Amino acid sequence: MTRFETALVQADPRVGDKAANLKKMENVVGQHSAQLYMFGELYLSGYMARDQFPRLAEPLDGPSVREVARIAQEANAHIVFGMPELDTETGLRYNSSVFVFPDGEAVSYRKLYPANFGPFEELQYFRRGSELKVVRSDLGRIGLLICYDTFFPEVAKGLALRGAEILACISAAPATSKPFFDKVIPARAIENTCFFLYANLVGTELNMVFQGGTQAVGPRAEELGRGEDFQEGVVTFTVEPRDVVAARKLRPTIRDTRPEVLNLLREIPARKEEEALALSPSALAEEPP
Repeated sequence: MTRFETALVQADPRVGDKAANLKKMENVVGQHSAQLYMFGELYLSGYMARDQFPRLAEPLDGPSVREVARIAQEANAHIVFGMPELDTETGLRYNSSVFVFPDGEAVSYRKLYPANFGPFEELQYFRRGSELKVVRSDLGRIGLLICYDTFFPEVAKGLALRGAEILACISAAPATSKPFFDKVIPARAIENTCFFLYANLVGTELNMVFQGGTQAVGPRAEELGRGEDFQEGVVTFTVEPRDVVAARKLRPTIRDTRPEVLNLLREIPARKEEEALALSPSALAEEPP
């Protein structure tokens, strides 16, 4: 892990307009001198593209990722951004976080926990991912998450146990979710003695209002920077490797994690769909006293 400058971009993408969103990305990168840039969940397409996702989805070797690769190469920077990813072998779509290296190489993480409750309809358009992703880069080992993944501590813990020193989460969380993210982000950082970098969207898409809440916290939950509510902007700060070293000496949660305890999760029987529905708030409200 090395010391480096980071830029978390709190942006308002145009729904369905990949060209405009790529141009905005290029402009932002051109105006700063960071080694790592992060843009929000489904930034390329806009979060509420809905029925446009089949048209907008691309594979990792598609034209949009090639354009981001060009931007990364010209800036000699790493770029993380969200997009609807098409698996050309299966024809399936995923809500993905794409990590582009300065040499143009790209890898993706497919969201493990697509949100599908209340106003969220992700499972109508995307399949669930099935793998954790820790990217090994010149900056350090970076674990990738997307939005709702943050609420499942086993994801962040799994990334940290696989060597992640930085948790990089892109998000499209609306204003109603912001108070929850403000609480769980520091918790994930403390639990895993990792930096937690969070880039959220801002603006309004259809009936969804994104407040922002873009922020960075250190491995002891120290606040390193935060975006202004309801405004586009860029949060810049320095990642210091010594902060992870110090945090892990003072509170060795990774050293003391017991894999056999995590293995107990395998003993929990998978709930059937009807059982999960029976636990929904609406179903509980209908139960007799």
